[in-house]
Amino acid sequence: MKKIIYLGLLLLAGACAPEQPSDQPGATDKPNIIIILADDMGYSDVGCFGSEINTPYLDKLAREGLTMTHFYNAGRCCPSRASLLSGLYPHKAGIGGMTDQNVELASYQGYFKNSVVTIADVLKAQGCQTYTSGKWHVGYREQHWPLNHGFDHCYSFIHGASSYFDFLPYRNADWPHSDGNLTWVRDNQELDSPDTLIYTTDLYTDEAIRLINRSENEDTPFFLYLAYNAPHWPLHALPEDIAKYKGVYDIGYDSIRLKRYRKMVQLGILPTVDTLSNGYGETRWDDLDESTKQDYASKMEVYAAMVDRMDQNIGRLVKNLEQTGKKDNTLIIFLSDNGGARTGKIPYLADRFLDSAKVGTPSSFEGYGVNWANVSNVPFRRFKAEMYEGGIATPFIAWYPELIKRPVISHEPAHLVDLLPTLLELAGGEYPAQHNGEATQALDGQSVLPLFSGQEIVRESPLFFEHYGGKAIRRGDWKLVKLKSGEWELFNMVHDRSELHNLVDSLPEMAIDLKTEYKAIAERVGAFDSEYVKSKTIPYKKAAQ
Repeated sequence: MKKIIYLGLLLLAGACAPEQPSDQPGATDKPNIIIILADDMGYSDVGCFGSEINTPYLDKLAREGLTMTHFYNAGRCCPSRASLLSGLYPHKAGIGGMTDQNVELASYQGYFKNSVVTIADVLKAQGCQTYTSGKWHVGYREQHWPLNHGFDHCYSFIHGASSYFDFLPYRNADWPHSDGNLTWVRDNQELDSPDTLIYTTDLYTDEAIRLINRSENEDTPFFLYLAYNAPHWPLHALPEDIAKYKGVYDIGYDSIRLKRYRKMVQLGILPTVDTLSNGYGETRWDDLDESTKQDYASKMEVYAAMVDRMDQNIGRLVKNLEQTGKKDNTLIIFLSDNGGARTGKIPYLADRFLDSAKVGTPSSFEGYGVNWANVSNVPFRRFKAEMYEGGIATPFIAWYPELIKRPVISHEPAHLVDLLPTLLELAGGEYPAQHNGEATQALDGQSVLPLFSGQEIVRESPLFFEHYGGKAIRRGDWKLVKLKSGEWELFNMVHDRSELHNLVDSLPEMAIDLKTEYKAIAERVGAFDSEYVKSKTIPYKKAAQ
């Protein structure tokens, strides 16, 4: 199977000039690098991956860049961020579970190990100015904040979820895992809550633009890690954006799933042999009463508005690069930290949120639920935090005119752990042997830079996944996967990307071989069975005393 496609007459091809790709990856000058990370956004939630949501700026980057259809995250916010920043599987980085969970295992401690070198560390060593704006979520305590991990400047939300309109707690103070407070910092100095309403997607972009425009030396390249909280719950959006989608979702989640699937095949994101998975919702759309339909449709209108506003802000960022003369030598990468989340009503609310509030407004607080999560994850099974494709597959776009001379779709499997070695090769640097007085750990990924110029790569080792008992390994075209409480299943990712036909009984030797490889990698990275991790977890309040 040829896994790299020049788009030619496909819809993604746009108007790019049909130049021949360079034989040698890399540009003459070290580029500026921007990584943009969406939060809880599913595989099909942007237009160039099949969505009906209006995302013209991301679509343009895809039309002129590299689109990767088999790119993977780590399935959930904290471990994905750990892998992205470190080039390690999250357990090796110290964040196999979630942030600061009081686990007596180094691989699940919830913050980076002392030996961890981040993308910011290695690029700073190559002369880059390093900035981050947005969600951090890889260490709550001050010693684990961005300026202690290679960033020169930051504007960061340290925690995982919040209102989009203010800095106030979204949980009551008696919630068992924290005191309810949330933290925003500028250059590691804690900020007070603003007096007026904000919208965090706009705010994080404002701060990102401020950071890159303040560059102390215009001749020095910069690295920006822009981590949006959109479209993670709660469903909060601006009225003018919600209005764009009024009535769009009245046809229901069943119809929208089918429309997205057909568009994905048309775009070349999916081969025609792929099949749309079954949904996991409790009720078909046509069996709902009209009031429930309107309630559900309004939630997706808000979700779409959140993605739309994120795309608008990406457009603002790109326009600023144009205005400041920085666009031509800037690599932009866009992806998501995990698949769509099935979260509906949020059980742990602060008193200021009201069940009676209109969805999308500052007093509301909920997610869009399982049925719309199925839409976000088209065509795949399952959701965020699970190791099926619906949890770990991400849309991936790379735009870099210096190297990507014509639009490309690649079906090569790759992972977040590949980003650091790729960027390190692009910057011409070396990975350090020591950090903070300790020997560094070997990187788990490999450079995928050849894909940027239309070449192929040879995958050197399988891709590994584990999160709280969910497990998977992908080697070539094959994937072995299990839920925490399920049995191992084997799928061919070329002919059955939606994981509908379990081949574990018909190919037992293949399954045994992959399971053996999984166990070897799990032992190497420090991934343990969920019950063992649970036995090593200290209750929060007891640990705090």
